[in-house]
Amino acid sequence: MPCDTVLKKGQTQAQRAAEVKKAVDRLKAAVETGQAKIKIGPQGAVTFEAQGLERDGITDACAFRRLVTENSWEFRKALATAETAAGRQVDQRMVAAGWHSHDGGATWGKH
Repeated sequence: MPCDTVLKKGQTQAQRAAEVKKAVDRLKAAVETGQAKIKIGPQGAVTFEAQGLERDGITDACAFRRLVTENSWEFRKALATAETAAGRQVDQRMVAAGWHSHDGGATWGKH
């Protein structure tokens, strides 16, 4: 995945992969316990509202794709809740196109 390829200075690919896995696991645990919320934008993009959670540079899109592939029941339940609250489903095309939010879903863009 693209988030595995952005290495920090002196970091190996294997180290970055492990770092990404840990960050996504922390986000997954936060979503499952309700400490992080999934929000769906008006165009169908996704963001995670997680105050104070160390993300290690992992984008919402990368985290979302990883969590979708893991297909855990808890994540699917949280996603269904977010989609119901938003009145729309996540649009994978918008996620792939780069739509995202830097402020927990208050504003959206492709910047």
